[in-house]
Formats: sequence, structure tokens, C-alpha cells
Amino acid sequence: MSAFVISKRFNGEFKFTFANRKGKTIFTSFSLKKKSDCELIINAIRENFSDFTITRKKKSGKHFFRISKGGLVLANSRKFSTELMLEKGLDQIVKYVEEAETLDFSESENVFEEPEPVAAGETK
Repeated sequence: MSAFVISKRFNGEFKFTFANRKGKTIFTSFSLKKKSDCELIINAIRENFSDFTITRKKKSGKHFFRISKGGLVLANSRKFSTELMLEKGLDQIVKYVEEAETLDFSESENVFEEPEPVAAGETK
């Protein structure tokens, strides 16, 4: 299943990504001051992706797209090697965005639990 992933940048601001079913990032938002802004944009994308403007770009032989609304650019896609791959990325958004889950990794630096220390020579 595809997912939106909210995380915190090193400067304390927030961002979100949209990852496909294989975990590959399709697009990343720009920095946002509040996590609630991420949640609002994610919900808007999830509910009405067709309301957003997709602008296809090409730079240095790589293809990418921008997602915007009302002239405000909200996210950039990853770079794709071909135009066909870019279109496949867009197709995955259209196909899976409504059912994508939202994962919030912004609250904790350690997403995974720390393993319990094991003394030398001890086995579990």
C-alpha cells in the first residue's frame, strides 16, 4: 500500500513524502512550519488530487513534475530517467492516493526501538 510519510527536517520544519507500494518516494513536499499544514495538504491531495496542477519539467536530461495549487508549488517529484517513468509515477498517485495511509515519523528521532544491551558472553 502507498503511504504519505510525515517527518521533521533538521531545521525543525516538517515535510511529507508520498511513497509507492514498493516504498520508493514519488514526491516530497517543501518545508512547512507546522505538522498540521502537512496533514491539511495530505488530506486535500487525498480527497481531490484532480484539483491540483501537475507541471511536467525536464532538467539535465531528467524528468520530474511539480504539484501546485493556486500558483503555490507544494511538492517536487523525484527525478525520473524517462518521460514514460514519470507518467508511471503520476499513474501510481492517481491509482493509490485515496487509499494511502499516513505515517507520522515526526515525533521521535528513533523510529525503531533501541535493542536491549547484551553483556559480553551473554546470549538470548
